[in-house]
Amino acid sequence: MTQKYFDEKVICQTLDYNYSAGGDSEKFHIAFGIDKNFLFGCGVSVASILLANPDAALAFHVFTDYFSDEDRGRFEALAKQYRTQIVVYLVDCEQLKSLPSTKNWSYATYFRFIIADYFAGKTTKVLYLDADIACKGSIEALIELTFSDTEIAAVVAEGEAGWWEKRAVSLATPGLSKGYFNAGFLLINIPQWAAENISGKAIDMLRDPQAMRRITHLDQDVLNILLVGKSRFIDKKYNTQFSINYELKKDTVNPVNNNTVFIHYIGPTKPWHSWGLYPIAQSFLQAKKGSPWHDVALLTPKNSHQLRYAAKHMFNQNRYFSGILTYLKYFLSKIFK
Repeated sequence: MTQKYFDEKVICQTLDYNYSAGGDSEKFHIAFGIDKNFLFGCGVSVASILLANPDAALAFHVFTDYFSDEDRGRFEALAKQYRTQIVVYLVDCEQLKSLPSTKNWSYATYFRFIIADYFAGKTTKVLYLDADIACKGSIEALIELTFSDTEIAAVVAEGEAGWWEKRAVSLATPGLSKGYFNAGFLLINIPQWAAENISGKAIDMLRDPQAMRRITHLDQDVLNILLVGKSRFIDKKYNTQFSINYELKKDTVNPVNNNTVFIHYIGPTKPWHSWGLYPIAQSFLQAKKGSPWHDVALLTPKNSHQLRYAAKHMFNQNRYFSGILTYLKYFLSKIFK
């Protein structure tokens, strides 16, 4: 039985940029849930997937609460350039704004629940991705993956056994000691998700003060609790996590290699930031060059938090004069905030 917490009334407007030749039944569906701060990254992420998978029949779905005329022009140009389909859904977020949020996670993190419910009854499988992901390999194996009757999602582990054990204890869920996943990549078995009402159970848990006393990673923790024993863990090449801020540490090990399919740029510094210019950002920058965002400048620091990190990275990149100026801006921002 299909159960949905969110009905389609939460979608205020749909914009369908369809320049593909194939029918809907042939397409593999990839979805993003973002606020205005990630539209740039999302557009380039879509471009990276298209560049790495030129022969795949794909449809992209962007759920957002903000979409300017400029965004409309660039996303339509992207669909036209690669002869693909990009559907944009403007979402009414009132139901989400009362849910817990942090400085790092806005209510947009809950769009993945709207996405899963929206596709119930429309398709069997949807790949949800965070917008700070760049593709550098084939997703053919994901397109061909088939689920068992009990599997709700295919996921990628975050960290190693020591971290899983800590989450198992913190979340009072012993099964997590066998694996804890990062929710930035979710290949969702839509019928099974709907049959078990995962969105409804997740929202109920997020509204439960007792449950929230244990939870630190918001919907990621909730999904790990709900999907324990019901997920298929797949290779880390599909969600290879790396923070550009790791570049500030000595002896940083870069996990990205020739087998990596998706690079997930976790942490506050993103590849679209002007201070994140390292080799690790090349997958994003190459996709940007091959997209309608090719002429968009990388973003400069907008607040004290970003100014501090930008200055550190500039010194790390031997850009000393820029680093000094940025540190001055940072101190001034703290004095006059």
